[in-house]
Amino acid sequence: MQVPPFSLQKQLSQIGQELDSAVWRVINSGHFIGGEEVKNFEKSFAEACNVSYSIGCNSGTDALVLALRALDIGPGDEVITSSFSFFATAEAISNVGAKPVFVDVDPINYLLDLRLIKQAINSSTKAILPVHLFGCPIDMTELVSFAREKGLKVIEDCAQAAGSRWGGKSVGSMGDVGCFSFFPTKNLGAAGDGGAVTTNDPELAQRIRQLAVHGMPRRYFHTEVGYNSRLDSIQAAILNVKLPLLPKWIRERQQIAEQYNDLLEGLPGIELPFSSVENDHVHSWNQYVIRVKDIPYFDEIEEDNSGQAKEIICSNLPNSKARDWLKRSLEEKGVNTIIYYPIPIHLQPAYKELEFNSISLDNTERLCSQVLSLPIFPELTIEEQEHVVNSIRQLVQRK
Repeated sequence: MQVPPFSLQKQLSQIGQELDSAVWRVINSGHFIGGEEVKNFEKSFAEACNVSYSIGCNSGTDALVLALRALDIGPGDEVITSSFSFFATAEAISNVGAKPVFVDVDPINYLLDLRLIKQAINSSTKAILPVHLFGCPIDMTELVSFAREKGLKVIEDCAQAAGSRWGGKSVGSMGDVGCFSFFPTKNLGAAGDGGAVTTNDPELAQRIRQLAVHGMPRRYFHTEVGYNSRLDSIQAAILNVKLPLLPKWIRERQQIAEQYNDLLEGLPGIELPFSSVENDHVHSWNQYVIRVKDIPYFDEIEEDNSGQAKEIICSNLPNSKARDWLKRSLEEKGVNTIIYYPIPIHLQPAYKELEFNSISLDNTERLCSQVLSLPIFPELTIEEQEHVVNSIRQLVQRK
């Protein structure tokens, strides 16, 4: 049995006709940029996130850049964020001329350690950019309270967290702005790139909208240098079909995560992901990420497979051989997994000149050597899931 980490084929079999109709509706209309599809999606997505404004854009990365620019963050400013994230989180900060300042993560939930943020603040700090990683929301009550006390802006990276909630409130509604990605593998995915910025501030919303169309408040009148970053009509039409299904898909992801928790509980060397049991905190499970720690008998297994390791080389990171061996062995059994993320942002070659390798991010670096994302998508069958779990069990319990 082959189990992919993610698949859209079953989703297409369920809503393919609706998607076809939506796409052809746009093609026949001839309105490929803007129009009713984009307006309808922005309105519906704002309602889904319980915010006043939603502005569609080209990607989740652009959403971050637009948010930072709209908040006047630029050269000389510092933004506190996580190194355990996709590169775009820090890249957006750098692209507006500001400096990303990395704080270590909590080893339990993989999110920014709120206790350490206070130590990273100085006179140049302008904002905090928390990442709701893998769909797990950070404690926004404490973070926003602290940020307001210090006069700092809060930009939520919600790229992996559409449908997540903290304290009964949607992610993207609690900070100054929320930034979403509609990359096809996300909980709410388009058929290509797409993103959105959410906010409750009318002036901020207007500036973000202008920046996304060349700094243009009205046709051919440009008040500042902006970007060509628009959500195109075909992607909006696809998202309009999918958005009403998001709550159902989140429930199915949650059910799959609960089944994983039950089936994997107690396996040696495997640590399960953090999962809040409180009703007003909703984890949307864009990824189900285990930690591969001390697998019994691994030394014996490694000898049997000598010379077959395919590791990602980064001399600053802890040893990842056990995780890499499990990933490779699962592939041989037809189980395809993904590593999010093998190298933290602060150790990426692109940031070599900033000498981030001198900072202490022990939890981040350890996680990068241990995490492994198991297959999860709403249509994953119990048979497929049992094959994943049985394959892991056979490998880690081998003697």
